[in-house]
Amino acid sequence: MPSPQIKVLKAHQRIQLPQYESEGAAGLDMRAFLETEISIPPMGRAKVPTGLKIEIPEGFEGQVRPRSGLALRCGLTIPNSPGTIDSDYRGDLDIILINLGAQDVIIKDGDRIAQLVIAPVCRAELVEAEALAGTRRGSAGFGSTGI
Repeated sequence: MPSPQIKVLKAHQRIQLPQYESEGAAGLDMRAFLETEISIPPMGRAKVPTGLKIEIPEGFEGQVRPRSGLALRCGLTIPNSPGTIDSDYRGDLDIILINLGAQDVIIKDGDRIAQLVIAPVCRAELVEAEALAGTRRGSAGFGSTGI
């Protein structure tokens, strides 16, 4: 499958486009676009602007995911992870961050705050049924397959 082309609008020339930070990276690192730094207290949330708008082609979506290093070092993550950017959305890309750590986290302009993964979308057709096919697992849920 060829790589989709994503059109990007920047709110300001100083904004760096998201980029893959290694040869095998699946996600493009997204950066904060801030006039002043943001402090996120423990258990606090913040909407952090990126200064970007994107045009994702039909048949694809953008998945906004946390950066593992921020989660490990600071407890910073994305509460609605993965956040979904639909192909018909053309608004500002803001990242919702939550601080699950014990210390305030300071976000500065240009900090890498999230990853953007572009993925194909498969839309399902739901069909109402009278019954579902049986399986060995059945309705056994949370933790039923072991640790």
